Amino acid sequence: MIKAQDLIEKILAKASSDECIVIVTDKTQANLRWASSTLTTNGVLQERSVTVIAFLKTKDGMASGGVSRTNIDEADIDSLLAQAVASAKAAGAAEDYAPIAENVQLGNWQAPHQPTGPEVFKKFAPDLGQMMGKSVSDAIELFGYAEHTHETVWVGSKGGLRLRSDKPIGRVEMTAKSHARTRSTWYGVETHDFSNVAVADIDKDIRQRLTWQERKIELPAGRYDTVFPSGSVADFYVYMMWVAGARAAFEGQSVFSKKGGGTRVGEKLSNVGLQLFSDPSNAQLNGAAFVHATASTPFTSVFDNGQVQKRCDWIKDGVLESLLQTRASAKMTSLAYTPLGDNLIMSVDGATGSTLDLVKGVKNGLLVTTLWYIRMVDPNSLLLTGLTRDGVYFVKDGEVQGVTNNFRWNDSPVSALSRISAAGATEWTQPREWAGDMANMSAPALVIKDFNMSTVSPGN
Repeated sequence: MIKAQDLIEKILAKASSDECIVIVTDKTQANLRWASSTLTTNGVLQERSVTVIAFLKTKDGMASGGVSRTNIDEADIDSLLAQAVASAKAAGAAEDYAPIAENVQLGNWQAPHQPTGPEVFKKFAPDLGQMMGKSVSDAIELFGYAEHTHETVWVGSKGGLRLRSDKPIGRVEMTAKSHARTRSTWYGVETHDFSNVAVADIDKDIRQRLTWQERKIELPAGRYDTVFPSGSVADFYVYMMWVAGARAAFEGQSVFSKKGGGTRVGEKLSNVGLQLFSDPSNAQLNGAAFVHATASTPFTSVFDNGQVQKRCDWIKDGVLESLLQTRASAKMTSLAYTPLGDNLIMSVDGATGSTLDLVKGVKNGLLVTTLWYIRMVDPNSLLLTGLTRDGVYFVKDGEVQGVTNNFRWNDSPVSALSRISAAGATEWTQPREWAGDMANMSAPALVIKDFNMSTVSPGN
């Protein structure tokens, strides 16, 4: 296969449009999958995606049009360029036009993609085998998968962009069932290289939760002080970021719209010293130092390719500081240009301890381990709905009393920011619902007062 860098240079050399940006992503992935405590499949995948974006000057500004394909070769170059130009001509002057960056070089452009492979599991796989052996003897069924992905992105342009970013990321998702599948729990963990994945800790946590399910306590719907582990917090607040577009807020179409016009930037949202930010230089969750966009959306623009990515505070000291936007929408809203980053980090000032430490402080409430089927109910308040799954536990006087029924819940992550009664230490975590969409997120466990469990769910 032709090197990604060489493919980009060949495409740019043939491009006749006023400007052309080429984005190539090489991705390799190794995976293990298991069911009923038995390894079922394993393998390595390799994929290349190529996006060509043509820019054409118009009397009103500039038009853009792009085309994306997988696993192309040199014979496809002319066709790709022709399709991109045709798309730009059909689109007309772009609403999100802004001057395109030129002569920016970031990252080791010439280095080859370093593929991942089964060797990444050299410690994890034997430990998993031991866990499976123990589970079989104890009548616990394990289901799940482990995967490791290395993704390299190159961005090149006629105007001198030569940008490169690497993102190695892995995860484990494990569901455990026991007692003829009447008990069930889930565990997830994120990693860069599996060196920090302690299978013994996964086993210990899973067994503890299954033991808690020995006693069943039925509870009615209602509002409960609820402990959420960091993974559930991530699921809840990733959704909030996905609707945090500055333009939608400015036009009165979101929870971040200000009554009478404008946005709620500058408004205090949280009752605690909460920080929410993105930072490409974060030591644990580093991201690309530049913007790369294969298509324009309300949150990003193809015209912003090559813009330098910096730390952005979304919420600072509990106050809404920024909303997602392009350079074009920044002109409309008169707010700073704040593009979406590769990571999301939440913390609460002075917070320490684990999820179980938070449980000890709850007099009467719930411990919810995962959220599922999260959907929007009302964009104006960001009221979300969803289900609990694989373990909801009744907490009394700081101790787990047993498992209770599942619930359908209805609540808003924005409203919940003002009802935080306790928080734990920030940790790299894995959302469950959005595991494939948001890998780089750190969050604390939280206790949210009066969380609305609207109805009892019959599901297990």
